[in-house]
Formats: sequence, C-alpha cells, structure tokens
Amino acid sequence: MDQEFFDNIIYLKDLKATQDIVHEYTLKDQKSPLVIDNGSFQCRVGFANRKTPQLIFKNLICKPRKDRNKKDTKEEIAQQAPPATLIGNDIVNIEALRFQLRTQFDRNVVTHFYIQEQIFDYMFTHLGINTEGSVNHPIVMTEAMVNPNYCRSLMSELLFECYQIPSVFYGIDSLFSFNYNDNIKGTGLIISLGYHTTHVIPFMNGQHIIDKIRRVNVGGFHMMTYMHRLMQLKYSMHVNNITLSRIEELFHGHSRISYDYFEDLKKWSSHEYYDNHIKKVQLPYSQSAATTQLTAEQKIEKKKEMSRRLAEINARKREERLAEEEDQLQKLEEVLESFDDEDTEDFEMGLKELNLSTYEELEKTIAATRARIDKIKLKMQAVETGVTTEEKPVIIPMPPQGINLEDWLSEVREKKSAILEKKQVRRQRRSDLAKRRTAAAQERMRIISKLAGKEKGTDDFGSRDEDWDVYKAISREQDSDSEVENEKLMEIDEILRHHDPMLEDEEKLKMTPAEYHQLHFSVEAIRAPELLFQPSMMGICEAGLAETIDYVLKLFTATEQQQLVDNIFLTGGIAKLPGLKERLWRELMEIRPFKSTYNVKIAKEGSFDAWNGARKFTISGNNLNAHSITKEEYYELGGEYIKENCFSNFYYKTPAEKIDTTVVT
Repeated sequence: MDQEFFDNIIYLKDLKATQDIVHEYTLKDQKSPLVIDNGSFQCRVGFANRKTPQLIFKNLICKPRKDRNKKDTKEEIAQQAPPATLIGNDIVNIEALRFQLRTQFDRNVVTHFYIQEQIFDYMFTHLGINTEGSVNHPIVMTEAMVNPNYCRSLMSELLFECYQIPSVFYGIDSLFSFNYNDNIKGTGLIISLGYHTTHVIPFMNGQHIIDKIRRVNVGGFHMMTYMHRLMQLKYSMHVNNITLSRIEELFHGHSRISYDYFEDLKKWSSHEYYDNHIKKVQLPYSQSAATTQLTAEQKIEKKKEMSRRLAEINARKREERLAEEEDQLQKLEEVLESFDDEDTEDFEMGLKELNLSTYEELEKTIAATRARIDKIKLKMQAVETGVTTEEKPVIIPMPPQGINLEDWLSEVREKKSAILEKKQVRRQRRSDLAKRRTAAAQERMRIISKLAGKEKGTDDFGSRDEDWDVYKAISREQDSDSEVENEKLMEIDEILRHHDPMLEDEEKLKMTPAEYHQLHFSVEAIRAPELLFQPSMMGICEAGLAETIDYVLKLFTATEQQQLVDNIFLTGGIAKLPGLKERLWRELMEIRPFKSTYNVKIAKEGSFDAWNGARKFTISGNNLNAHSITKEEYYELGGEYIKENCFSNFYYKTPAEKIDTTVVT
C-alpha cells in the first residue's frame, strides 16, 4: 500500500500506568523541604534537593466495591480484610474502574479531605518516610488561586494534626511557574491554563493584583470531555472503544489551536482538503474475528460442495422413501391375497385400514405404488452407475431488444434494492417481535389474547373469509426469507457481475476489518480546543480567553497595559498545544491599538514548571522559614492563616473585621 496511507493513521499507544516504587529514605537526619504540586489532574512530589519529582501520578483513588451477590454472615464479614484502596499509579487500568474513581477536588479546590489524607499516605509511603507518627520535613505546597480560608484551614489541620509537620508554605502554581521562567520581581500578564479553570493574572512589580484577576471556567477537562462526546456521537458503533484515556492521548498528541477557526471550518468542508489532511485513528480489533471475502472461484467451489452434500441428502431420502413404498406395497398385496382367497371379512377390514373402498381402487393403488418404486430404483441406479444429466450451460440474461444496457442495469439494480428492502423489513419485524415492548409484539399479543378470550359457546371464528386474515397478522412464517427471493437475488448478482463494470470497484471499496475500526479525526482536532476561546460551544455562558484578556487590560492605564502585554506568559498543561501562541498573537492584534507591540512566551516544561518553580524558590535562599507557617503559628493564629508574599494568596480574615460606621459628632 502507499506510504501516505500509513502516514495518516494514528496508532493508539494505550499506555498503562507503571506502579511507583518505594524509594529509599536517605534524608532521615536532614530537614530537606518536600515540594508538592497538588494539581487537580496530576500530583508531582519530590524533595527539594532532587532536580526532578520522584513521584508523578494522577490525583485519583479507587476503592473496589464489595461483591453484592456474595452473601456472607456477620462473622465472615468481620474476618474479611477491607478491599484495598488503589491510589495514583496503582490504578493500572483506569478505564476498567472509571466509575469507581474519586478525587479530592471540586473543580480546582480541595474539598474532600478524607481522600486527600489517603493521597498523603501514598506520597509519604512511596517516598520511604518511615519516621513514626510524624513527617519531619517542611512542606512547600501549591493551592488554588483565591483558595477559600475554610479549605486552607482543613488542609493545615490535616498536615499539622495528622502528620505533625514542622511547617508549611502555600503558593500558587502559576506564580511558581512564572518564577521558574522569568524574574518574579518583574511585570507581566500570566495566563494559567489549568485542568478545570483558566486564570488571567496581572502581575506588576513583583506582586499579583488580586482584585483584577479573572477566571474562565474552562480547562483541559472540558476540552477532552467535549471531544469525547463528539467522537462518540460520530461513531456510535464504537462507543465502548472511544474511552477518555484514548481521547486524552489524542488531545495531547494530535489537537491544535486554530489560527482562524471559521476559516479552517470552510477548508474542512472541501473534499480535497479533507482527503489530504484527515487523520485516521486505528482502534484495536481481533483479526481472527474478521470475516474474509470470497472470490468468484471460491464461491463456485462452495456452491459445488453444497450441491454434493445436497445429493447425499437426497440419496438418503430416496432410500427411506423406497423402504416406505415397499412396505406399503406389501400391505396392499396382502389385502389382495385375502380377496383371492375369498376371505371377505379380512378383505373389507384391510380396505378400511388402507382407507380404500373397492377392489378397483385397490388395484389402482398397487399399480401406482409399483410405478413409484420403479422410478425410485431407476434414480438410485443412475446415481450409482454415474449416469447423470449434462449440466445446462449457464445462460446470462441479456437486455431485451430496444432497451439500452445502462437502463436495463438500472432497472435490475432497482429490483435488487426492492428485494433487499423487503428482506430488511422482515428482519426488522423479527427483531421487533423478539422484544416484549415493541408495537409489533404488543399487537400480536393483543390479537392472540382476543381470540383466546372468546367463550366456547359463542366461538364462530372461521365462518367468514376475513377471519383467516388474522393468521396472516400473527403468523411468523411470513417473516422468513423465501427461496424464490434468494434465487432471484443470485440471478441479479450474476447479471451485475457480468454486465456492471462498477461492481468490481464497489467490491474494492468494501472496508477491511482494520478500516472498519478506524475513526476519522478531522475537525474535532480544532473544535475541542476552540472551547478556550468560545465556551458557548459547550453551553458555558462566559467570555472566552481573548475577551477576558481584553477586559483585564482595560482595568489598567495605557502605560500599564503596554507593560503587561510586553510579557504575556502561558503556563499549564495545555499551554503546549500547537497554535496557541499564534492564536493569541492574532487576538491581541484585534484587541490592542494599531501598531502596538506585545510578546507571548510559553512555559519551558508546561506541567512541570510549577514544581520546578517551587523548588527554585525553596533552594534560592529566599528564607523559606520566614514565609512558612509553623506549628506554633497554626495553634496560635488558626489554620486559615497565611503569610503573604509574591507567591501566595492574600489573607482575608474570616469573619471580616467589623468597620465602625458610627459618625462622630
């Protein structure tokens, strides 16, 4: 096959998670900070003295359900160990347990702390921390932008009360990423592209402007879910094979942001563009289950084999018929002998048993039976000696005089379509009757129950000719394909095979099993990511990213706007999507005044920049202890307290302090 055919096929990797090892705990006597990027999609954990995180896993847990069909006594239940909870990379096959997965997040905010506790247990266990009753390492941890005080209070309570940590520092992931890629003391417009939300964060003179930050409730989760629905609606026959894990692979590996979405839609409407740019996703399939197409020679050979088997069946039937006829002839001759012996009583009794009335009728029956026996013997003798009638040459019908070949073939095709349509109607009727709640099955049951409900004394069914039409309504014999139709179809196929040049091309166009399990991945590659700029496509009544950037910029003076757009920074998991930078350039060109300048930069490592930025802050001598919350401060000031700095949220006391509005006279 052509190389181009293989170049446009996407073979899914279907990668399974590899279980994390338990690392050796070599920092028992050191106070090396532990950096945790607690993202709603992935969690990255590692000590600050390592260049890369030691654990990377999805923030999910799975608690297998108990088999409800298994009936155990209370004593047996008490003795059984609870089902093991799978966490992170222990969930090797996510799709098999999709409906049992749980996360500690509600959007981008941690709300389920009993799950978060199990996640912490998983982290500390696989890092090898074996100190009893405590984790003796300062923790640097990410939290959501404008994280509610209540959620932070519960997180601090969990860390200080349960794990007895010495201190904790809370920071915002996008600001850590900005620190890793740029000077945190500078100015810029940070666009944080998260899993559930997107934030536009103005950052000026080393501090984010909290009251001018805006959020769009669209993230990678919404884009992948939207793509998942599109593909399942497009290929309903493969709905079970189109899983979220495979869509995730397609989204990150083959999606892109369109520079001009509506212009690209016009391009995809062209058949030539479609054929040149289409990508085909190869789904897994079983080769053994694939049906092979028979050639014309194989069909002829198969037909001969069926004829041979039919001849054997007919020979057995002839032998059985011969035995029956000879037995019948013997009975008839015995009755005839009783007549010759003038045994009138036996003769009349014999005639009665044979359903005969006179001697002449007996003689006619004997003669007919002997004739049938002789005929059967002749056929059997002909088969045994190999004397067969010559096969008639196959005569291919030709178009009648005065009719064009194309018109005749068109008429033949219409006849074939009509027969196939009748067969399809009968097949659908059989399917409907097999189901209990279909209209056909209910109508049949109504007629049967109506007939059965009549009393014996008033049963006059059959006295009218239209009564017998009921049997046609409830009979299932009409649902089977007739031999006449099948023979007619074979005849039509033979005509088309000899006269229709397009039939061979149609045979070539029939899909192979591999092609049947291919998904055309076309406009979906740009349609799902377009949600970032047009949330209304998914029914979210919010402004897109471009409009939100425009709104935020208008909150500043012209000079400040120019300072912000000179350093636009994209961070997050979907910041690496191809075309995003170019699309923002185009949107900024429409937003900004004529001949304005601007600069767009993308994070170095996307998803890992937040962890790297937190690590950079930890080891850069920024006096981590001065910005962290110690256990003593937690007990004194409460769990919601936070020390403000360039990476953290602002602290707003709950409840807010009352303002004295008394007018002094």
